[in-house]
Amino acid sequence: SIFYHRKCEYDLVVIGGGSGGLACSKEAAQLGLKVAVLDYVEPSAQGTKWGLGGTCVNVGCIPKKLMHQAALLGTALKDAKKFGWQIPGSVCHDWATMADAVQNHVRSLNWGHRVQLQDKKVKYLNLRGSLVNEHTVKGLNKAGKEVRLHVPGAAEYGITSDDIFWLRKSPGKTCILYNVSLECAGFLTGISLDATVMVRSIALRGFDQQIAGLVTDYMEAYGTRFLWKCVPKRVERLASGALQVTWANASTGSEEKDTFDSVLWAVGRAPETKILGLDKLGVKLNSETGKIIVAADESTSVPNIYAFGDIGEGRPELTPTAVKAGKLLARRLAGHSTELMNYDNVPTTVFTPLEYGCMGLSEEEAERRHGKDGIEVYHAFYKPLEFTVADRDASQCYLKVICERGGHQTILGLHFTGPNAGEVTQGFALGIQCGATYSHLLQTVGIHPTCAEEVVKVSITKRSGLDATVTGC
Repeated sequence: SIFYHRKCEYDLVVIGGGSGGLACSKEAAQLGLKVAVLDYVEPSAQGTKWGLGGTCVNVGCIPKKLMHQAALLGTALKDAKKFGWQIPGSVCHDWATMADAVQNHVRSLNWGHRVQLQDKKVKYLNLRGSLVNEHTVKGLNKAGKEVRLHVPGAAEYGITSDDIFWLRKSPGKTCILYNVSLECAGFLTGISLDATVMVRSIALRGFDQQIAGLVTDYMEAYGTRFLWKCVPKRVERLASGALQVTWANASTGSEEKDTFDSVLWAVGRAPETKILGLDKLGVKLNSETGKIIVAADESTSVPNIYAFGDIGEGRPELTPTAVKAGKLLARRLAGHSTELMNYDNVPTTVFTPLEYGCMGLSEEEAERRHGKDGIEVYHAFYKPLEFTVADRDASQCYLKVICERGGHQTILGLHFTGPNAGEVTQGFALGIQCGATYSHLLQTVGIHPTCAEEVVKVSITKRSGLDATVTGC
């Protein structure tokens, strides 16, 4: 979201009605400021559009987690038989039923956001905002959208994650391309669809790569097909109606092809800073990413203009950080606080079939900052109790705690793969935010039998070379 602060008709004008923008606007209004929010959704290339709430509510966290849950229920049905449940006949998944339920929930959230703005006396304008100068915002009800796909046939025949959550019919056999594709591929596989992920270089860039390998290994065993080190060349529609994808395989040097019902481009989101008129005002951007360069207080290079959320250079692209940063900014603008957002040790979770929760530094980053001899990595492979009777493979259920090697062994990073990883990670996040050390971890009593207790029991270091497999109950 982009923010413009003025002392005329409005005290604060917010451009962008996503999680951060809404949080900031409501907080500012509650503190006595006169606030307006401008939000406009440009339809996707396939015509998909949605309501107020931004990416998270409409085409991100919320529908993704619900469809992930649908996939987990499919796995639970398979496990149920081992636990004595008699399930007569074959079990199949109906996309339309799931899609209707998910979309209805999203629409209820859209409506809820509008009601909240009205209740808090925030003016909502369904307009695309741009900055005229540091004191003036203008709104348009139509705007063009730049297409960034350069593979022949991509725009004509492909869909994006903006579309997948709003499809009325099942996407069928799907080819998912690029770097933010794993969660989509996971839930598609989990509801018994054929899903192929094309990876140009590495999976889960920016995350711990040992863990990324475990996540993709689990997905391959789960049924997701991976095409490693492959780059798409073109997409064509055949006479049969199927989509033929041709790609270059860097490992073999050959060109390969296959047919699919859908091609999903999961290439991430580019910041829409060009249409905001920032260049005319002198707001500094990172020329490579297009994101806005911001200070610790979210201020830009131009007075009265602030930026936070995904559009801020170097900021985590996460809903909770945008929400918290927005509230703190509102309090500072209203003169009620001087507190700044703390972007260190932000926890997050990847909702792949085997969930991955983490916070703090990856092992690679910890080594880069502290040196290999400056860190100690405690780790464990464990088997969730739920996997035992169900006879599920737990080879990739793993955790590691990265600590400073000297002194009190302050925890630098926590990484966990397994059931309910988000819940586990959120629980430890408070301690690590408060400066938890390895000795604090050992002093903590675990809850038995849980997966989370394995974190407080971890004692084997990578340096020792000992087997890190947990034995016993």
